[in-house]
Amino acid sequence: MRRIVTLIALLIFILGSTFAQQKVDHAALHAYFEKMTVDWDIPSVAIGVVKDGALVFSGSYGVIEKGKEEKPDENTLYATASNSKAFTSAIIGMLVQEGKLDWNDKVKQYLPYFELYDPWVSNEVTVRDLLSHRVGLGTFSGDVIWYKSDFTAEEIIKRVKYLPKAYDFRAGYGYSNLMYITAGELIKTITGKSWGQNVKERILDPLGMSRTITSIKNLEKMGNFATPHARESGKNIPIVWEDWEVVGATGGIISSVSDMSKWMIFNLNHGVQGKDTLLSKRTRNMVWQPHNSFAVDHTNYNDFNTHFRGYGLGWGLSDYHGKLMVRHTGGYDGMITAVTLVPDANLGVVVLTNGMKSPISAATYYALDRFMGAKEKDWSSILLANSNRNQKGDDRIATRKAKKEMGTKPSVALEAYTGTYESAIHGAIHIKKEGAGLKMTFEHSPALSASLRHWHYDVWEIVWDQKHAWFSFGTVKFNTDNNLKVTHMDFDVPNDDIFFEELKPRKVK
Repeated sequence: MRRIVTLIALLIFILGSTFAQQKVDHAALHAYFEKMTVDWDIPSVAIGVVKDGALVFSGSYGVIEKGKEEKPDENTLYATASNSKAFTSAIIGMLVQEGKLDWNDKVKQYLPYFELYDPWVSNEVTVRDLLSHRVGLGTFSGDVIWYKSDFTAEEIIKRVKYLPKAYDFRAGYGYSNLMYITAGELIKTITGKSWGQNVKERILDPLGMSRTITSIKNLEKMGNFATPHARESGKNIPIVWEDWEVVGATGGIISSVSDMSKWMIFNLNHGVQGKDTLLSKRTRNMVWQPHNSFAVDHTNYNDFNTHFRGYGLGWGLSDYHGKLMVRHTGGYDGMITAVTLVPDANLGVVVLTNGMKSPISAATYYALDRFMGAKEKDWSSILLANSNRNQKGDDRIATRKAKKEMGTKPSVALEAYTGTYESAIHGAIHIKKEGAGLKMTFEHSPALSASLRHWHYDVWEIVWDQKHAWFSFGTVKFNTDNNLKVTHMDFDVPNDDIFFEELKPRKVK
């Protein structure tokens, strides 16, 4: 019996060693990702794979700006957006380790002005609630407050109370950038230093992430950075970098494959950097513990043999072919990114792109499968077909355009529309006469200015002054009372990220 057990143990050891020593064809990977970049019509893709504590694969494809020839490399900077949330939860963990706060501390203990839709909920929200998207707000609700605005973080947070609840407190999931902005202010209040300073001193410097920044003010100085691109009518259009420094805690990290590989290795090493333990075992387990669980359909097959899904603190959690997968993605104006870890395999993949139609999941899954020895699957073709099908099925703008009533006129004179409209969550929106049309400007978001072109009846098309990554076509409707006095505006800008309908501006003068 002992001999049989010994033989089985030896066989397991041999198979395990074979798996660990499995060779991955790098040339084939490069060819696959090169074709993927072309097939997806993405300006550029930069990919890094870490395994057993080292960057073992790096590939960069395409060009850093459409119409130019310069190519990216492993040091090219991209906005990582919401991948920054894991940095925020790590810093909070360090503060907990230092005894400066507790995961279950009430937010109002540190930020007395913090308010949500309900006084009781406002008093009960904890640090863990902020970081696990369970306060009751809807996904992306309120992003229109901070998007391209000049508000301070405190001013943004003070406007959150005007947002409606989407579900009961701790009874659902609503991805909230606003709560991470709040976490950033929490860090600032406790340490007396900005979120960016904390990131640099506590993470970037110790890890040697010398080409990672938290403000676009340093882009030119750093050099070698990609250009973000919007997508319109099937074409990639270069757009400007947006400054997310104020909301850095939710999406401010700008980094490269080389530097993000150091971040992945650090996390796969469970918070130990060299001889220094920056994150304790308790902190590591806390941020990788599901604090908000998602339903999984156990009655149907799924591609990854997934049995659980949830959100930790700054990380998404699930299982991938029987192994824990820790992941996050990021969406910035014109850049989509992903960071994925499989701790059991000591494996990590980072994908950075500078376009809105992005193959981050295709690249990630293909790389994971190759390095884990899984059955080969053409994820690029599969997910591209899904993306094209979803895009073709999104008829929101086409439907609105088809319902335009020709030959109609406004119900009041142009001058009746002009004036100042006040939005509780955003402030003043000004409407002025401009030639035969109207001009709309936002007091706190100059970049959202637009001309208004008559659409039909009291509805006007929004013609934005500049290209935006998340939205394009939209209209605004001027509402009147029984005496044809203009009272308020309703926005209709179909998109999945910035909800203008939440503005609800009323005319005040």
